[in-house]
Amino acid sequence: VDLGTAGNYVILAKSGISTVPDSTITGDIAVSPITSTAMTGFSETNADGTAATSDQVSGFLYGADYLDPTPGILTTSVSDMETAYADAASRPNPDAARINLKGGLLGGDTMTPGVYTFEVEVKIDDDITFCGSHKDVFIIQTTKPLSLSPNKKVILACGAKAENIFW
Repeated sequence: VDLGTAGNYVILAKSGISTVPDSTITGDIAVSPITSTAMTGFSETNADGTAATSDQVSGFLYGADYLDPTPGILTTSVSDMETAYADAASRPNPDAARINLKGGLLGGDTMTPGVYTFEVEVKIDDDITFCGSHKDVFIIQTTKPLSLSPNKKVILACGAKAENIFW
């Protein structure tokens, strides 16, 4: 799945990003076409008008209401995200065991490469591990909410890379 410029962000959303204290996010996050007020719980500090910082994010926070060139960059990134989404959503899931896995209640699980399809809300209530080589792809297809409980981790093992996991 080619993310294009959307790959510059660890989280890129059109509807909002929320967090709770003590979260740790490694990399840049952004929202567009909505404003930066849709990033809640980060106690952001406006760095230079084009981006903000937060103690919970090791990168920068970007919103469509920040100064140029941020809005234009985010418009392109959101377009790239939508193209990548359409690609990932169209991937077939040939494995019935990976449809609504555990009723969407995940935690303590090790995910192996492939496509997982959920027609139910996905709740990750304990650490979850993705195990695959650096080339393996994981696609989590759902149109329902996905949540990760506080103080839980997404662990990469066996060479798995974050850029090859698509939610």
